[in-house]
Amino acid sequence: MEDRKIILHIVGARPQFIKLAPVVRAFQEMDIPYKVLHTGQHYDYTMSDIHFASLSLRDPDYHLGIGSDSHARQTARMLEGIEDVLIKELPEMVLVYGDTNSTLAAALCAAKLGIRVGHVEAGVRSYNKKMPEEINRIVADHISNHHFCPTTTAVNILKKEGIEGILTGDVMYDALISVQEQNLKHPFKDPFVLVTIHRAENTDAPEKFMAVWESLKLISKRLPVIFPAHPRTKNKFPCVLTEKGTDIQVIDPVSYLTMLAMIRDARCMITDSGGIQKEAFLLGTPCVTVRDTTEWPETVDAGANRLVEADKDAILDAVLTMKDKKVINSDNPFGDGHASLKIAGFVRDNYLKGRI
Repeated sequence: MEDRKIILHIVGARPQFIKLAPVVRAFQEMDIPYKVLHTGQHYDYTMSDIHFASLSLRDPDYHLGIGSDSHARQTARMLEGIEDVLIKELPEMVLVYGDTNSTLAAALCAAKLGIRVGHVEAGVRSYNKKMPEEINRIVADHISNHHFCPTTTAVNILKKEGIEGILTGDVMYDALISVQEQNLKHPFKDPFVLVTIHRAENTDAPEKFMAVWESLKLISKRLPVIFPAHPRTKNKFPCVLTEKGTDIQVIDPVSYLTMLAMIRDARCMITDSGGIQKEAFLLGTPCVTVRDTTEWPETVDAGANRLVEADKDAILDAVLTMKDKKVINSDNPFGDGHASLKIAGFVRDNYLKGRI
């Protein structure tokens, strides 16, 4: 099989490493040749290396080391680096994941070179084009050749846009199932509220972040608050996050396995992350999402997730309402845990027979 062209997986950020892990395991099971390119969009140890280790991912075959910058500069450097690798490897297909700048750059570069693109987590929409992630999703979907959709909602969205999606289920659910039998643990005592805030809509507007912070101070008088702070958030608000006299425990980001254990045991999740909304739902933890819209309306429809504006009283009220809510996810919209095998099977049945 060494003489066959490869499938190239391109990732760059923490959520993509989680999505990558079950897919490459499925590729290995089906003996599909592949390589992995890491753009370096997330480069901090706590956002990159620790997750490759905890997910038992081998080191990437290529690491561009792009790092942080403006959207334009970061994406431009990615395009240059990805193009060099694509010209060298000439992969049969590129697989991109999710909605980051790495997704956009990889899909665009491959499409310009006439290389087929498969988009894992296609068809997801928040309908808020102020979010960079929404632009990335839309562009990636409209230049991809194959669209692997996590939910029926995503398939229907693509259909309205004139694109045929393939319903596979959600690979993040695959990842979660694969580790649930492990002894997931964390060092924190129950009860606690768990927080992650890092999206541009909340951190680029200081008044919004300060409203969130003030709400956390109010919440912490009732329940302990643990805040694994994204490097982006720490860099923007170093004085706030080290404020004396609060009961908020600000910590460094933790490994994927530790984070799952913390989400599982939290009384309530406060987040602006798309992936964590899903993980909270799947682990039975009520969630408060500090955003106007969500790309995962299924969690809201199930009553497991509540959208709230960045207002200290609104966030406090939402947490007090949700913290004792029982989340029932028996009607799981995210598939049967075999999304990765379905994606790999599609590649095997088409790529190996030369029909993609």
